[in-house]
Amino acid sequence: MKNQQKKAKSAKAKSDAQGRRLFYCIVPFIILSFLFAYFPLHGWIYAFFDYKPPLKLSQCEFVGWKWFATLFANKTQVSQMVQVLKNTFAMSFLGILTSILPIGFAIFLNEIKSTKFKNAVQTLTTLPNFISWVLVYSVAFSLFTDSGMVNTLLQQWGIITTPIKFLDSDAHTWLWMALWNLWKGLGWGAIMYIAAIAGIDAELYEAAKVDGANRFQVMKNITLPALMPTFFVLLMMSVANFLNNGMDQYYVFQNSFNKEHIQVLDLYVYNIGMTGSSLSLATAISMLKSIVSVTLLVVVNFVSKKTRGESII
Repeated sequence: MKNQQKKAKSAKAKSDAQGRRLFYCIVPFIILSFLFAYFPLHGWIYAFFDYKPPLKLSQCEFVGWKWFATLFANKTQVSQMVQVLKNTFAMSFLGILTSILPIGFAIFLNEIKSTKFKNAVQTLTTLPNFISWVLVYSVAFSLFTDSGMVNTLLQQWGIITTPIKFLDSDAHTWLWMALWNLWKGLGWGAIMYIAAIAGIDAELYEAAKVDGANRFQVMKNITLPALMPTFFVLLMMSVANFLNNGMDQYYVFQNSFNKEHIQVLDLYVYNIGMTGSSLSLATAISMLKSIVSVTLLVVVNFVSKKTRGESII
């Protein structure tokens, strides 16, 4: 009896020691998360002051909820916000709509038998993710301006007589941005699904082959269902980040011609804060956006828990 108690205590001590070691491993990441995700939230206080740089915050007038009321009091401001939200919703919806493409890409990539060719395709499609949007715009500028390669070739072949306005036009702005984003992120988005495919039990594929299933039946009945949990988790995170489109892509592609339909919420906050010199109003908008994003995350998590029995928080 005493030996069993000693063994139990020893096992518990080892388990506690292992738990502490694992905790110490994640402490640096907890600190980084606090510094970059939570500590900056103290800047929300600027939304309640009429801040005018380079004055100190204590030297600025406290205005309470003035900037929040301004968002809905001015008709011009309201109409501008409505257009910005339309752009944000359109970009996010197109992003969610195309989020299924990395699944298909990963499944078909997995069916390639040549390892060298598969690795080459995966590398070439993943590399664009590591290219900055500034360089992407440089490539787009070289290809699609009036004197770019595409217009030059089309004119030389006699297909068009005047250059097509690809970049300095407001036509199909949402679609162009979605295509650029898809080109840049398709390979990177497929990596997680490729990893999930690698974790599928090989015996399932062998049993399917024994039963006479062809490649498309295997993809439909084994590979695709196995990827659905990963897809739904990523989908929930995408819905929770519905208002977070980022700014880099739209900032480098914006110009006076397409500004109406390319200005998403993050870019709008930047333009107001930096170009419009109204940091307090920009902070108020950003604050509301964060609150809505957290609310969406909670709602999506609740729906997932009720429908699928799984949650992410």
